[in-house]
Amino acid sequence: MKKLIYQSLKLLLLLLISGCDQATNDSLSRQNINDNWQFKQSLDSTWYPATIPSTVHTDLYENKQIPYPFVGDNESQLQWISENGWEYKTRFLVDEKTLQKRNHFLNFEGLDTYASVYLNDSLILKSNNAFRYWKVDVTALLQSENYLKIDFEPTTLIEESEKEKLGYELPEGLRIFSRKAQFQYGWDWGPIFITSGVWRNVYLESWNRAKLEDTYIKQISLTDELAQMEAEIEINIAEETELVLEILVSDRLAVTQKLLLTKGEHLVKIPFEINNPKRWWPHNLGEPHLYDMEVRLRRNNKILDVEKLKKSFRTIEHIAEKDEVGESFYFKVNGEAVFMKGANYIPQNSFQNWVEDSHYEQLLNDAVAANMNMLRVWGGGIYENDVFYEKCDEKGLLVWQDFMFACAMYPGDESFLENVQQEAIDNVKRLRNFTSIALWCGNNEVSEGWHRWGWQEGRSEPEKEEIWNNYLKMFDTILPNTVNKLTEVPYWETSPKFGRGDIRYITEGNAHDWWVWHDGYPFESLVKNVPRFMSEFGFQAFPSYETIKFINDNDSIDINSAAFKTHQKHQISFERIKEYMEHDFPVPDNDEDYVYMSQLLQAYGIGKGIEAHRRARPYNMGSLFWQLNDCWPSVSWSSIDFFGNWKALHYQAKRSFENILVSFETGEKSIGVFVVNDLLENQTGALKLKLLDFYGNELWSENTEISVAKSSSNMYSRIPEEIYKGQEGKVVLEAYFNDTSSLFYFSKPKDLILPQAKLNYQITKVIDGFQIEFTSEVLQKNVFLFSNYEGFFSDNYFDLLPGKSIVVKFETKAKTCEIQHKTFNTFIR
Repeated sequence: MKKLIYQSLKLLLLLLISGCDQATNDSLSRQNINDNWQFKQSLDSTWYPATIPSTVHTDLYENKQIPYPFVGDNESQLQWISENGWEYKTRFLVDEKTLQKRNHFLNFEGLDTYASVYLNDSLILKSNNAFRYWKVDVTALLQSENYLKIDFEPTTLIEESEKEKLGYELPEGLRIFSRKAQFQYGWDWGPIFITSGVWRNVYLESWNRAKLEDTYIKQISLTDELAQMEAEIEINIAEETELVLEILVSDRLAVTQKLLLTKGEHLVKIPFEINNPKRWWPHNLGEPHLYDMEVRLRRNNKILDVEKLKKSFRTIEHIAEKDEVGESFYFKVNGEAVFMKGANYIPQNSFQNWVEDSHYEQLLNDAVAANMNMLRVWGGGIYENDVFYEKCDEKGLLVWQDFMFACAMYPGDESFLENVQQEAIDNVKRLRNFTSIALWCGNNEVSEGWHRWGWQEGRSEPEKEEIWNNYLKMFDTILPNTVNKLTEVPYWETSPKFGRGDIRYITEGNAHDWWVWHDGYPFESLVKNVPRFMSEFGFQAFPSYETIKFINDNDSIDINSAAFKTHQKHQISFERIKEYMEHDFPVPDNDEDYVYMSQLLQAYGIGKGIEAHRRARPYNMGSLFWQLNDCWPSVSWSSIDFFGNWKALHYQAKRSFENILVSFETGEKSIGVFVVNDLLENQTGALKLKLLDFYGNELWSENTEISVAKSSSNMYSRIPEEIYKGQEGKVVLEAYFNDTSSLFYFSKPKDLILPQAKLNYQITKVIDGFQIEFTSEVLQKNVFLFSNYEGFFSDNYFDLLPGKSIVVKFETKAKTCEIQHKTFNTFIR
């Protein structure tokens, strides 16, 4: 009897201990599964180490199985990779405490693209979309030691199969059937690297009673006195449970709510308020203030799950209204019409796993330094990593976010549309808490391509009707409905609204103006044809000397090498650059000088466009040039090359995007002087104008006290032709308004008669580099500084007036400062 009582007590004690353990084991645990991976070609037997996140290309390179993909013509030698299947595998352990939990889910943030996933030899997932988030219940399969294997099929196998099913051909090629980054298939600035792999994180989530699935902090209303918010919280419940939800703002409890929830998934809405909220502003207009917020899920005073995020208060409106000339296109932030200044952003690398947080930090700092307040995430790339949007929030950069469709017509079968629907849900929900997102746009140039690029030719009317109806299903129904249901951010169907072949591109909606470059129009057409909002325009230039040497894999700046030519993806670009150069600039006869001149040419042309757009405010309310960055070392339209070197264009953008801009408009027999004010306050001061010869002699001057209204652009002086006639190539107009100055030349650069003189400079060591002060007895035009030491010049490609000085900082880790320079003067005799 005593033995039986003892055993009963022991069993009761064990049950009590087990219950206590279970109670203390209720909180969610997350285990990353990014270690100990291996990979191999499907038909091979040799396994190699893999690094997750990864792509096959980068894993092959890191195992010394292929050369560096971006050097020389290695791209062409590596196309076999995408033609083969690949396998990835790992083993991972789960500790006993975690294994005792009731619910276990494997999460795959990104599988590129057609993958079969096996856990402990059981098929748990077949993926078909690199942009989707995949979550699988593995509770019945999970063990203390687990074997995870992923088989990737070549994309062409599925794409060819889908093409056969379609019955007719859609533009542009096989890429349209795969939901993965479209630029991987090659673009006129990027290579063909069709990747496979586990390109985002893999992790295991384990929990007992309840977990937070998603949190959306929705802004209901906003005044200076009060922000009314609503938290929409998705909760997964394993059994009927009493819970407490808490929302903290800046570490202070904002609201608590008790809940009794049954088993299943629930959407809980909790209103709360913030008194005297600080607003978020684009960095050029105010502080991009962020609040730390935290959602806690509790049971019996124990935290089961926590979600932390940063949230801001601001209103964003996209205004597209009919008016006397067509239809407007602009944004209001916190009730103020804001001129959008910036560029188009593409993926920073053909292989996303090679993009580090520091790359995001540097590139977005460079955008802010150039006075940009908006970036357009272009639709042929990727929905960016969270860190991109986090840093845009922090830095006060607005984001125009395309859905990932570009320059093609897409299938409209039920399975494809369902796949797109879930892709949209996954990404809108993932990104909707980020303050920086100002617009969701359905696609890039799909509507324009259908209506203008000859895609309808040779098709029957029923076929054309079917293709266009499929377009409408996706971009006029599925995507806008998803955006409108899940977020407060506005939606726009396509960019541009009208192609340049339709005269309405100037008067309605947003425009892509490729008359310059693609159609060979002179830069002056950017001044003549100003739309309501310019979301694409651009011109190519060569990259830095460093990048050219890297491509050639030697120390030569040879732009005619076979290797270098493979890094120019536009068929007529070399001819097009020379054609424009001959029109406005001298054409150098050596490669080093030619590279320099190409960058001046790009900055000259795009600068004209930016300033024409800004002068036209409020008719035009945005200027986003193509493009900010590169995905590999190349000749392209970027203002910053692949290795982060600023081209002349980026320095020009910094000047042309300043909040206060003095700009000039050429008339038939006069020059108009404009002052543009993007600030939200009126500005008063003297507008000082001087006509100088290139030796610094003053030939004419005018001082006028002016008042410049906030958020405005107006002409404040007109200089008649007789003041400068006959001296066009020998003089420059200098304009000052408060702390802002600009120069205007009356002739094309190649027609200027510039004197020759030494450029003087003095170098001083400072804490993180060197300070260099430049002077000259004559005007020195387009002073270009470069060095064999790695570093950054705070200013470059600048004009130096005689008798004035310019101080430039060279940020470098080098102990000595050795700089070289070029000036445009040496090319003019």
